[in-house]
Amino acid sequence: MTEMITVDLVDLDLDRSAETKEAAARSLAERMAALGRVRDLDGFLADVAAREAQMPTGLDGGIGIPHCRSAHVTEPTLAFGRSARGIDFGAPDGPADLIFLIAAPAGADDAHLTILSSLARQLMDAEFTAALRAATDAGTATDLIRGTRPADGEPSAPSEPSAPSEPSVPSAPSAPSVPSAPSAPSEPSVPSADQEPAESRTRDDGTPAEPFRVVAVTSCPTGIAHTYMAAQALESAAREAGVEISVETQGSAGFTRLDPAVVAAADGVLFAHDVPVRDKTRFAGKPTVDVGVKAAVNRPAELLAEVRRKAARGETTPAPDKPSPVESAGDSDDGYATKLRKWLMSGVSYMVPFVAAGGLLIALGFAIGGWKIDKAPSVAEHFIWTEHTSWAALLFQIGGLAFAFLVPVLAGYIAYGMADRPGLVPGFVGGSVAVTIKAGFLGGLAAGLIAGAVVLGIQRARVPAVLRGIMPVVVIPLISSAVVGFLMFLVVGKPIASLQSALTDWLEGLSGANAVILGVILGLMMCFDLGGPLNKVAYAFAIGGLTHPTDGGLKVMAATMAAGMVPPLAMALATTVRGRLFTATERENGKAAWFLGASFITEGAIPFAAADPLRVIPASMAGGAVTGALSMAFGCTLRAPHGGVFVVPLIGEPLLYLVAIAAGVGVSTLVVVLLKSVRKATPVDATTEARTAAGTDATERVPTAV
Repeated sequence: MTEMITVDLVDLDLDRSAETKEAAARSLAERMAALGRVRDLDGFLADVAAREAQMPTGLDGGIGIPHCRSAHVTEPTLAFGRSARGIDFGAPDGPADLIFLIAAPAGADDAHLTILSSLARQLMDAEFTAALRAATDAGTATDLIRGTRPADGEPSAPSEPSAPSEPSVPSAPSAPSVPSAPSAPSEPSVPSADQEPAESRTRDDGTPAEPFRVVAVTSCPTGIAHTYMAAQALESAAREAGVEISVETQGSAGFTRLDPAVVAAADGVLFAHDVPVRDKTRFAGKPTVDVGVKAAVNRPAELLAEVRRKAARGETTPAPDKPSPVESAGDSDDGYATKLRKWLMSGVSYMVPFVAAGGLLIALGFAIGGWKIDKAPSVAEHFIWTEHTSWAALLFQIGGLAFAFLVPVLAGYIAYGMADRPGLVPGFVGGSVAVTIKAGFLGGLAAGLIAGAVVLGIQRARVPAVLRGIMPVVVIPLISSAVVGFLMFLVVGKPIASLQSALTDWLEGLSGANAVILGVILGLMMCFDLGGPLNKVAYAFAIGGLTHPTDGGLKVMAATMAAGMVPPLAMALATTVRGRLFTATERENGKAAWFLGASFITEGAIPFAAADPLRVIPASMAGGAVTGALSMAFGCTLRAPHGGVFVVPLIGEPLLYLVAIAAGVGVSTLVVVLLKSVRKATPVDATTEARTAAGTDATERVPTAV
């Protein structure tokens, strides 16, 4: 902690510079930037705001902990500010007077993250926060946070419980509870029916009874603060209630799984999480309370009492032999359609790297060796080091091998999403059968779903205890592979292969109005959710055409990539030509969007859509539809599945392709500028415009990182 916070990173009078949480974060972040801890102030603040949008970072007890992991941070840093008025960070009990801004680099090491997690635990200590409120200078506050000055050693600490020292502190009412911490904080939230620890810890004959045992898992999106604060709150409340608790913190620094014996001996389970719990099946079959991570920070005693009540009623979670990761990680009320989407996205996400690597290598092979390079002999038998065609053949053949994994990987990981690791073998087998019978991409989808379903069915069957040890390694792979192979070869494979062939023929025959309409549809899908599920469906459809390249399939791939480049490029252009319509952060994001759009990374437009979806998304869709239609109308083709403008030499009709992209970008830019121009100006907008006109925009006064 010594290097993470210095006196220069402490502001005990934050009211001078901030009245809102955004202003508070900026004020503290400016101190980080002045020390060279933050390279790009606005970029970092955008990351802080994105984390805040996921979940408010205010906590009960007058604490605000804005935090994030960011590529703009050079080293793990902590800044502290104190506000007498209090600043609203979304806590249920009101504004925060103690604000900690935590900045972690995108690749922060475990040691740094562990130190930050220890601070998060300290924040749950009433003596620590009371000492910070009583600190009279930045040096004292710095020493307290570093741990070089204990809270009970603070010169002003003895006066904490007394009234005279508390009037100006917003959360002063909490101070009197410091001496009585062992009982006061948690008991009011525990129903009277459950306030029986003293009696329940002895049997009728007077001998001690075993304590009530709980295992808990805490996790949050960033894995830095709330994860560990929730763990500390639960541990403190458990001590007061006489409950034996073991907490697994699934944070950014990794996690250590609870001992299986501890889990087996537990009387109840408590999940406090905002991201999926990893290996959730370990806890099946026990009374379980499942809440968000902030609930454990704010009302830990109440949650422990709820676990007790469920255990007393005998309520347990279903305990299938091996539920799927999606069922474990998703919400309990997810419908079948939601689960199906997650299963399919699991397969697509694992498939995309094979597509990118294989497809680009194939495209490079064509670019270097010409269009007949696919007829070259195997480089294992014929390779001349000084001939460029041999190198082209090498690239093409490596790419072809990588691309050949596309359908098996898709099927294997769809099955994995449904049934965990036992689904991999039948999934890959089914995908390979799909390739063999030329069922293609559609066959891979079907094989994955069939494999997952077969494995889930086998796992639900009752088997003798003697066979359970060999089920995952022998029985399940053997039976599931045989069943999936039979179904794919003899039942569903041939109809799917016929459908795939019909789709390929349809793409090959696309021309005129039909091609343009398909281009419009693909453009709309690519730009609707900017990298989300619908975008991935369109992209997966285009990739399917590359598995058996035809002229129609190559046109679809070209239109899909062109449309996906439009949103970030349009936002970049809009921030350049009408910067006053965008915030300073958006203008900064616009600079990065140029490169992201040119590289076919549609997600580069997400920051703009998140801030103003009703204007940005329709504008993006309009431009994407225009680009998709023009690309199809011009007959542009593309053999590479990715690469953006960097693979333009590999595109058929490259100049017209760039014209299609430019037209779509122009339409999107025009629409978003018009939509933003007609919105009603707010006082903040007016002030910003006035400052801009005067040449004194606030962004010009921000200290730059050294």
